[in-house]
Amino acid sequence: MSRHSRLEVLNRVLEIGLVPVFHHNDASTVCAVALACAAAGVTVFEFTNRGDHAIDAFAELHRRSGSSRRDLVLGAGSVGDAATAALYAAHGASFIVGPSFNAEVARFCNRRKLPYFPGCLTPTEISVAEEYGVEIVKLFPAVTAGPEFVRAVLGPSPWTRIMPTGMVGLDQAQVARWFDAGICAMGVGRELIPRDAVQSADYEAITTRAAEVLGWVRASRK
Repeated sequence: MSRHSRLEVLNRVLEIGLVPVFHHNDASTVCAVALACAAAGVTVFEFTNRGDHAIDAFAELHRRSGSSRRDLVLGAGSVGDAATAALYAAHGASFIVGPSFNAEVARFCNRRKLPYFPGCLTPTEISVAEEYGVEIVKLFPAVTAGPEFVRAVLGPSPWTRIMPTGMVGLDQAQVARWFDAGICAMGVGRELIPRDAVQSADYEAITTRAAEVLGWVRASRK
């Protein structure tokens, strides 16, 4: 069961503006990376549902964080059907993220009062998701759309909240362009959690990188 209410999750995402996106088959590695991000003040974490036994790694992350970082908001990504959403919800997911919009997942999340962040890439997809109660849409793949897409969408729909995911070559200037266009947060994977740092178990480097990107987000919002 989720440790955090729907409103708590949404407010946390909006407050921090940065959601790490990560997957690894080893539960200990997943836990270490999540805690490294939390140490930098990034206390929202998306674990992507990839490969066999992914749920086992997530369940262990939820269990371990319960004793050390109960403030860590954990969600499940790459969820494309309601059954998988229910599985992760039963193991403590506080939010669900999808590569695309799925009406059955939206209904399930609404029943369970879980935030749902579906991937959308057109104004129509965004509008349909919002009709189903989605508060924040995941712009995916962000590299295809770009900040100008966000600016164009928010012109006639200023109430829409957009979280791009899948940026490449992330730097301070790019972060500033996205937030200047009007995004509410960004989901970041390898650009935030370097593969070489994971492979060498250099979790201090991950904390340093997370703190750096979080600093860019805060500076952009000012």
